[in-house]
Amino acid sequence: MRVLATIVAAMIPAIAGAECTVKSGPSTNVLVELYTSEGCSSCPPADRWFSALGSPRVIPISFHVAYWDYLGWRDRFAQSGFTDRQRALARATNASSVYTPQVVVAGRDFPRWRDESLVTKTFDQTVARPPRAGISMTSRKPAEGKLATSVNLELAGPRDDVVLHLAVVENGLASRVTAGENRGESLRHDHVVRELSFVPAVAGGTIDTVFAIKPDWKIDNLALVAFVQNVRTGEVLQALRSPACRS
Repeated sequence: MRVLATIVAAMIPAIAGAECTVKSGPSTNVLVELYTSEGCSSCPPADRWFSALGSPRVIPISFHVAYWDYLGWRDRFAQSGFTDRQRALARATNASSVYTPQVVVAGRDFPRWRDESLVTKTFDQTVARPPRAGISMTSRKPAEGKLATSVNLELAGPRDDVVLHLAVVENGLASRVTAGENRGESLRHDHVVRELSFVPAVAGGTIDTVFAIKPDWKIDNLALVAFVQNVRTGEVLQALRSPACRS
């Protein structure tokens, strides 16, 4: 197996034929997670804040959870696996409960997301840390209803409990809510996780993943996010985002 020789400084796609490649740089990119629900009346302000995120070094992903569906509105973007992920993160960080809206930065609960100066400071501190993993991701132009990607990893330090996650995220989603706490509201969502897979992180070689494109996904609004995480501690070692390849 071949270990990546270098990690380039920028995350600019390299396009060759029907493939697009992005690579992480010498900084730790900031993975920002939002746990939200269309059935939660306090979530829309967080959703709006989250839609405005995004820069070459800040990678937002939004998980819709299902535990508020009983209030009368079924969130069509929620998956039970996303609820399980939030609960697993709570256990890893010794949190006593889960809640929405919850913002998580680099694997740590971040309840003060409304504090702009603290957000900037926290993001800057994360970016300043030397990365403990490097990611190279090559995606291929969607074909035959499939979205394929290949990931190579470079890991620094122990590999125990380290997992590679791959997510398909979608922007520009909207719902008109007709029941529950947000009844009568029109909600918009970006960076929404539509599918998530994970495998043990192995340095060297290639990890290939194929996602089946669902009928309600809009290809032009899709992106792929890869991130490396210690599932025991919750720490995110590195993250990377790439728009779905269209070349």
